[in-house]
Amino acid sequence: MDLSTLPPFSASTPSSWPQPTVSNTYANPVNTEGQRAHSYEAPVQASEETDSSANNEPVGPTRPDGTPLTTDEIQYLEQLKQTDRAVRQHEMAHKTVGGQYTGAASYDYEVGPDGKRYAVAGEVPIDYGPVPGDPAATIEKMQTVIAAALAPADPSSKDLQVAAQARQYLLEAKLEAARERSEMNTARDAGEMLGQPSDKAA
Repeated sequence: MDLSTLPPFSASTPSSWPQPTVSNTYANPVNTEGQRAHSYEAPVQASEETDSSANNEPVGPTRPDGTPLTTDEIQYLEQLKQTDRAVRQHEMAHKTVGGQYTGAASYDYEVGPDGKRYAVAGEVPIDYGPVPGDPAATIEKMQTVIAAALAPADPSSKDLQVAAQARQYLLEAKLEAARERSEMNTARDAGEMLGQPSDKAA
C-alpha cells in the first residue's frame, strides 16, 4: 500500500513538551544533603510524566473512536488503500484517453477499519457506437475508443470486450469508406469519359 497516504505521526516539538517543575532549592545554592536529594528528584519525576503523556498519544492509524488498529486491521487497511489507488488510476486512464467518448467515473466503496471509504471497483462509460452515415468519423472514433479501452496497464475483461467490438466497427467503417471511395472514383471516371469531345466529324 501507499504508506505516503497514511497520516504522518506528529511528535511534539521540544518547546511544547511539559516543562519539569523544579523545586526552588534546585535553583538556589545547595546547603544540606536533604536539599540535594530533594532537588534531584524533581527532574526525574517530570521526565516520567513526560514519557507517560507521550505514550498516551496514538501511533499510526486509528478507528473512528481514536483507538489504535490491530496489526491485522492495519494490514487490511493498507490493502484497501492499494486497491483504491489502483482502481482510480485504472478509471482515470480510460477517461484521459477516451476524452469526449467517456462519461463520469463511478465507484463502489468499502469502509475501512479507520472509518474512511475506499474504492474497490469502478467503471467509466464509453460510447463505442458507430457514427451513422459517416464511416470516416466512425474510424476516428473507434481508434480513440480502442485506445481508451486498453489504456489501463491491466485491462479488465469488459475493457477487452469493448475494444473487440470497437475493432469490428472500425473494420466495417473502413470497408464502407473504401466502398464509397470506389463508387466516387467510378462516377468520376464515368463523368470524365462523358465529357470528352468526340473525334468524329460532324
